[in-house]
Amino acid sequence: MSRPQGREAAVTVLTPPVDVLLSDGTTVQLRQIRPEDGPGIVAMHSRFSERTRYLRYFSPYPRIPDRDLRRFVTVDHHDREAFVVLVGDEIVAVGRYERLGPQAPEAEVAFVVEDAHQGRGIGSVLLEHLADAARRVGVTSFVAEVLPANGAMLRVFADFGYQVQRQFADGVVHLSFPIAPTEQTLQVQRGREHRTEARSIARLLSPRGVAVYGASATGQGVGAAVLGHLRDGGFAGAVVPVHPSASTVAGLPAYPCAADAGLPVDLAVVAVPPERASAVVADAADAGAHGLVVISAGFAEAGPAGAAAQRALVRAAHAAGMRVVGPNCLGVANTDPAVRLNATLAPVLPAPGSVGIFSQSGAFGVALLAQAHRRGLGLSSFVSAGNRADVSGNDLLQYWQADPGTDVIMLYLETFGNPRKFARLARRIGRAKPVVALASPARSPGVGDSPGPDTEAVAALFAHSGVIRVDTVGELLDVGLLLADQPLPAGPRVGIVGNSSALTGLAATACAAQGLTVAAGYPSDVGPGAGAPEFAVALAEAAADEGVDALVAVFAPALPGQLTDVDSDFAAALPAASATGKPTVATFLAGRLPAGVPAYPSVEEAVRALARVTTYADWRGRDPGTLPDLARIDPAAGTAAIRAEGAEPAVGRAGAPDPAGRLLAAYGIDVVDSAPARTADEVLAAADRIGYPVALKAAAPGLRHRLDLGAVRLDLADPAATRRAYAEMSAAFGADVLVQAMVAPGVPCVVEVVEDPAFGPVVGFGLGGVATELLGDRAWRAVPLTDRDALDLVDEPRAAPLLHGHRGAVPVDRAALADLLLRVGRLVDDQPRVRALTLNPVLARPDGYAVLHATVRIGSAVLRPDTGPRRL
Repeated sequence: MSRPQGREAAVTVLTPPVDVLLSDGTTVQLRQIRPEDGPGIVAMHSRFSERTRYLRYFSPYPRIPDRDLRRFVTVDHHDREAFVVLVGDEIVAVGRYERLGPQAPEAEVAFVVEDAHQGRGIGSVLLEHLADAARRVGVTSFVAEVLPANGAMLRVFADFGYQVQRQFADGVVHLSFPIAPTEQTLQVQRGREHRTEARSIARLLSPRGVAVYGASATGQGVGAAVLGHLRDGGFAGAVVPVHPSASTVAGLPAYPCAADAGLPVDLAVVAVPPERASAVVADAADAGAHGLVVISAGFAEAGPAGAAAQRALVRAAHAAGMRVVGPNCLGVANTDPAVRLNATLAPVLPAPGSVGIFSQSGAFGVALLAQAHRRGLGLSSFVSAGNRADVSGNDLLQYWQADPGTDVIMLYLETFGNPRKFARLARRIGRAKPVVALASPARSPGVGDSPGPDTEAVAALFAHSGVIRVDTVGELLDVGLLLADQPLPAGPRVGIVGNSSALTGLAATACAAQGLTVAAGYPSDVGPGAGAPEFAVALAEAAADEGVDALVAVFAPALPGQLTDVDSDFAAALPAASATGKPTVATFLAGRLPAGVPAYPSVEEAVRALARVTTYADWRGRDPGTLPDLARIDPAAGTAAIRAEGAEPAVGRAGAPDPAGRLLAAYGIDVVDSAPARTADEVLAAADRIGYPVALKAAAPGLRHRLDLGAVRLDLADPAATRRAYAEMSAAFGADVLVQAMVAPGVPCVVEVVEDPAFGPVVGFGLGGVATELLGDRAWRAVPLTDRDALDLVDEPRAAPLLHGHRGAVPVDRAALADLLLRVGRLVDDQPRVRALTLNPVLARPDGYAVLHATVRIGSAVLRPDTGPRRL
């Protein structure tokens, strides 16, 4: 490609094809246009109605001339870009932008959608991807010309959230709008994401008919098992066994092809070997299926060949507009009486209820369903994702948020495919519906100077994101039972009522251990000789007590001769107490509790579940804060600084006008000037440039703040003192040092960013010093940070009282520290190539702060999940 005159050469940006969801929940492929797409563009044009041609081209335009066609399909992917949308192998839409002159900040945008596919949200998807591509090459605004009669196109622009300016001239509406993302455009984009993903899952869980592939006529194997569970579970729709030769399978008419049944088929259950999967996809697509549930194993979990087969399966399914659950999964279920779908390997489902369950593991899912059934936990729907090749826990979160039949969400997660999106969805959904997750707190070592959040900090991260994290299956069910049947507590004050001093004492001890408060006047011990009426009165009094937020009821069977009325039903008193709007948990060592009252085998388990739910209720009642506007923010300058590091991963240490320093400066974070040196002459030259007094520090990252080891020398007032200090330090720690300007003293703090496998980028804050580092005294929050998050980060470390003026010291400017944290959060949110960042030390003072050192680790230029335009 020749170099354009008057500007730098355009860089061709080729991106891989992506699959996207449309408004009806089906999938299509979007990719850059290619010169060989000419015949496909002509074929699409031939299917346009006269009205579509006129609205797009402002003329009848019955055919595309060869000259125009060559220009349409040949673009430089810089000043001219075009995307096509394909259903199968057929192009059904095209969108393009063209820059209005070399280096112009404006580009004209236009797109057209084939008549049969209009109204499916294709235009908005094209606009998202075109705007993203244009921003990456420096285009800041779009212009468009639209006929007034083209209401659908005008709505695409108006509904996106852009600030669109309109002018009407010469019978055409002229539109112009900046394409920088805003809070409004982000809300619109994520609202569409939510609706499309929820709709795609709804189609899987409420099918009109199910085709089963791989069910043997002998009744053996997993396919036959799923078919039997579908049939015996009372599925309300059609069940279609697909078999190459048998006329009946499991007593049902069988067909060689699903379409031969002449019945509506929305879901296909696949239990055939991987090598036969592609034929099944084609057959299910011919029958009109919207999704596949692939029970079969032998895909990615089996090695590279299986992984390739899995990719081919998903690609073929998406090309046919279908989502994929699995492979290597347990199946899906929906207990809605209007559906009664049991397309799983579990022979018995829990009773219908309000809890949605997602399990990544198939074997674990079977055990979880069995335990839920045994403990009486009501199920709304269930999905086992297996290899999670397509449908994931995030998809189910989107569906359950909108599902009126689901009030509680329970997740078993082995890994997080898109952690940033999980954290975002959990924070949003948790405000309306509790999310309980069984997920490991273990973390791999962090990147950079910090090991990242420890086990305790991970639990706090979950809690601050609105997720109730548990450690065992038992805890998962314990919390689920409480949330499904009881209201949320208004606070941490617990009223304990029982007939055994030993049990009530255990409950009080458990409350203290779990951070709950035993309300004044409790425990209330009615004694082993009290009858059911006395027990009921004590419970009612506790429920009516304004100083009580939740009840713990414990009952031990009376010893022989202690209780005269042996037939009294003590459990009957519980529903009346819990009807007051305060949650009640119970441990009855005799008798069976009535429905609606969560029962626990031990007092400790009951209190632990109550504590988990109380922490969640406290989070839900807090003001989440807002994302504030920050001055001195220039994301484009930050991106340019990162680009200066090159394409490969690198580490920058700020203090000079190096890329790391320029990156931080682009977000209003100034680092105290410093200069590296490795000889005495270089040290003195740097000191002369910076100006005395100076500080001298060993250059190694682990030593730069170790005043206690002699690796830092302060207040060096002249060349002689500086030379002596360097001689001593170089002998002890090596020749490489940093020369830095002296600043006013303050409380040393540390700010850091690492990538967490469950939350993506997380910001940590703590006080500096050997002791606090040894204790791991850090608070963490997932980005993006709100103003409330930043203030909480400053105040949460155990050593935070030092910032408030401990033992007569002057308090530091905590608002300035919160502002620094907001800037760090914004930086890592904007710049996906930033993998780790450390500011250490940050000296906090009454008049602000000073950042003495900064380390930034830049990763390869890969797209971070949950950023950019929508895609699967």
